[in-house]
Amino acid sequence: MGTMVRFHEIGGPETLRLDEVDPPQPGSGEVQIRTRALALNRADVISRTGNHFFTPDFPQAQGLEASGTIESVGSWRPLIK
Repeated sequence: MGTMVRFHEIGGPETLRLDEVDPPQPGSGEVQIRTRALALNRADVISRTGNHFFTPDFPQAQGLEASGTIESVGSWRPLIK
């Protein structure tokens, strides 16, 4: 179980929630990170307030800039043979 910052509707900062979720296993070319620091930036605000070019799927995660420790790695193949 982990904690995610998400919003479930368009709006201001009051729509942000800390949700307990089971993190998905990383897919091909992905890593799972145990986040130690998270940044909410202008793009996060624009998407949360409904002013971005895409319509979010709810619940929508916030804080796409993060730093942490790699927990697991999905399958991968080298780019160079």
